[in-house]
This record gives sequence, structure tokens and C-alpha cells, in this order.
Amino acid sequence: MTCRVPVARVFLCGLAAAIWVGCADAGAPGDDAATDAQAAGNVAESARGYTQTRYPIVLAHGMSGWTQLLGVYEYFYRIPEELEAGGATVYLTSVSPFASSEQRGEQLLAQIETIAAASGAGKVNLIGHSQGGLDARYVLAARPDLLASVTTVGGPHQGADLADWLLENVDPNGFTAIVASTLANALGFLLDALAGTDNPEDSVAALQQVSSEGMAEFNAKYPAGLPSTACASGLASWRGVALYSWGGTSPLTNILDITDAYLSVASLFANDSSDGLVDRCSSHFGKVLRDDYRMNHLDEVNQMFGLVSIFETNPTTVFRAHANRLKNAGL
Repeated sequence: MTCRVPVARVFLCGLAAAIWVGCADAGAPGDDAATDAQAAGNVAESARGYTQTRYPIVLAHGMSGWTQLLGVYEYFYRIPEELEAGGATVYLTSVSPFASSEQRGEQLLAQIETIAAASGAGKVNLIGHSQGGLDARYVLAARPDLLASVTTVGGPHQGADLADWLLENVDPNGFTAIVASTLANALGFLLDALAGTDNPEDSVAALQQVSSEGMAEFNAKYPAGLPSTACASGLASWRGVALYSWGGTSPLTNILDITDAYLSVASLFANDSSDGLVDRCSSHFGKVLRDDYRMNHLDEVNQMFGLVSIFETNPTTVFRAHANRLKNAGL
């Protein structure tokens, strides 16, 4: 059974971007691609605890994210169910759709404290998508004792080029910026209302957070797991907490998914191959499992309604394989 923590889509998704406008060897498939393939062809493993980790799995959403809209539509679409089918205990968390990662991180930390205690496990395996990965890094710095592992998926650890462009080209005191900020905050309140949660919103702080300048300041405060050189891997663990990441590099993956068009336009602002919003190297954190999945920023969490590339491992399989990885590591 998935547990949802009642305290509240994706980082700069096409809709949010539209509102605001008003190189490592680890990238090779290697053993991790083999793990994905094993999960894809191993349905029978579900009955034998394929994803049954020692510690609960906690999923943290990105900017403009939610848990479930109207109790039906999931941010991590079908992923909790796939993990639970193999034996995992999964918790969903909810933070402000638009806010800084220090503010969102504090909200996330409070929920993890509750989960760690209520589950009796004492620790969790925290997986954050997009800005949720930054929130997870904040929790890592504040309370590493509550974490068995931290995994970031499509995390903008070095900032996002689109955010930089917006901050450079939109007068923060101008009419357009004021209207855009108001609309973005309203969107955040709406998402919270539809998800049955209530959190404060600050779209300006959210945009500044994922800019290159904002991330430089954040990284200076919370450096654990970051690569020491550009596009490398970071430390595989910090203070006993295992660290992982993966990401994608294909904005256009399914012609039936209307959001691919927005992400394809957003990718034009990127300085490197990207998932539409986050550059390949910017997604690097801890042990880089892969940085070149044929996925865009929404595909990484199986959006929209699972309309992803048929030529790549399914995102739900990637999550299942990672849970099995954590299980095999005793986590």
C-alpha cells in the first residue's frame, strides 16, 4: 500500500515554462542497462520480493509537482504500484510546488522524520525527481542519519539554462514578470488544492533556485555528492548514505505526447544534450548510473500517462531495477 504524507509537475515543465516566459563514462549503459533489461524480463521476480528494500522508498516530486491530483492522477505515474508489486514499501511526499529548495527541503524533512519513525525503519531510501533531488540534498545535509540512500533523477544540480535565460531576459519588476509570477503562484495553489494539500508558494524563489547562480550558492552550502570536476561522478556515498543519479537526453520521445513539443522548444536553450530542461552533466550526482536515457524530463517519472519512448527501457522498469539495486546493497 502506498503511503501519502498529508503535509501538501515537474520542474519547469512545459506549462510552467510558458507561464514564466510571459562528460562522464557513467553515461554508457554498462551494467545498469543490463540491470534494466533484467527487470524488464523478470516479471516473476515480483512475487519473490524483487523490489523489497530493507528501508522504505520515499518519492519526492519536482517543481510544480504533486502526489495525486483528485486522488487519481499520480506525479510518479504508476511507479509506486510497480515498486509495491515487488514488495517495496513506498511513501509519497508533498512540498510547495513553487519555493526554494531550502524551504521545500524543510517541508520534506518533516515528513521523512514522520515516516522514519512511523515505519519503524529509522531510515528511508529517498528518491527525488528534478527539484525534488535538490530538496533531497538539503535533507542529506541536515539529517543524514535518517537516510539509507539518496537518488536524484533529472536533478538540475548545476542549474538550468532555461531558468538563466528567463532571469536574464525578463525584467523582475516589469509587468510581464509580475503577471507571470502571480499566475505561477496561482498554479501552485491550484495544484495543492487538487492534491488536497496546502503549502505556501514563491515562484520567484523557485526560478532563482534552479538558475546557475542560485545553484552555485546552494552547492556551496550543500556540496555532498557533487562531482569535483565537470561532468564526472560524485562520491558514491557520504556519511554512510549511498548516493546515485540518472537522467535523460531526448526531449522528443513520443509523438502522442503533447508535452514533448514544449520540452523540445525548451531544449533549444540548453548548452548540451538535455532532457528538455536539465543538461546531461547537470544531472550528475553521486554514482551516475546513466545520464543518457532516451527520456525527457517528464518521461523520467513516466508522464504523461506513460507516453514514453518504445525504444528505451520503460521508466517503471528503471525504478524497479534501482529498488533491486538498493535491496542487493542491503538498503
